[in-house]
Amino acid sequence: MKGDAKVFHPPANMSTTTTTHSGSVTGIKHHRINKDDAVLLIVDHQIGLFELVKDYGPVEFKNSVLAHAALGKVFGLPTVMTTSTEDGPNGPMLQEILDMYPPNSTPLIKRQGEVNAWDNEEFRKAVKDTGKKQVILAGIVTDVCTTFLALSLIQDGYEVFANSEASGTSTRRIADEANDRMRAAGVNVMSMFAVATDLMRDWRHTPGYPELSPYFDKYFPVYGLVERNFKSAASKK
Repeated sequence: MKGDAKVFHPPANMSTTTTTHSGSVTGIKHHRINKDDAVLLIVDHQIGLFELVKDYGPVEFKNSVLAHAALGKVFGLPTVMTTSTEDGPNGPMLQEILDMYPPNSTPLIKRQGEVNAWDNEEFRKAVKDTGKKQVILAGIVTDVCTTFLALSLIQDGYEVFANSEASGTSTRRIADEANDRMRAAGVNVMSMFAVATDLMRDWRHTPGYPELSPYFDKYFPVYGLVERNFKSAASKK
């Protein structure tokens, strides 16, 4: 190779693909979420920072953020929350989230300057103390709070699942670029519905249909209406 050109070496946990002469794709590593080995992170979902989110409408985004937080309750996941200088313009964590996780029930790490939550020793300890190796996260803003943390977790050997619907930023273009950057590093960028159903895996499991049905009806009403239609039709038979 000429000059100072460098060879790109993908991270060890990054999925790679090889296309055969027949057109089939091989070598894809499918990461699945294991609810028994996962921790939920709620990152900088603060009322002031909500003002920065323009790639989603405010009603849609608030619903997605609350759905993300509720995953910890539905699946009994250890949960760690963090805020960034909440005594300034960023403001406190959304009150509905604090109501889900009362004081002293869940770690809430109030960072006073660190942009990347992983740079905060108390936050790192709280995550490591869970003993889990898979991380489900979302935050404001996507390109900073979510991406910086996700890349640091990948570097430290965690499997990372970023909830794209509960992470927001100033433009769709910035969000797309941030999600592309995370994917290139091995982060699994997923929708809320994908995260929830991968955690569940089977409607017959526990948590399963009885627990997820009201969750989807509340936070994913498109699917909730499908189920309501089914129940209505079944009741008329």
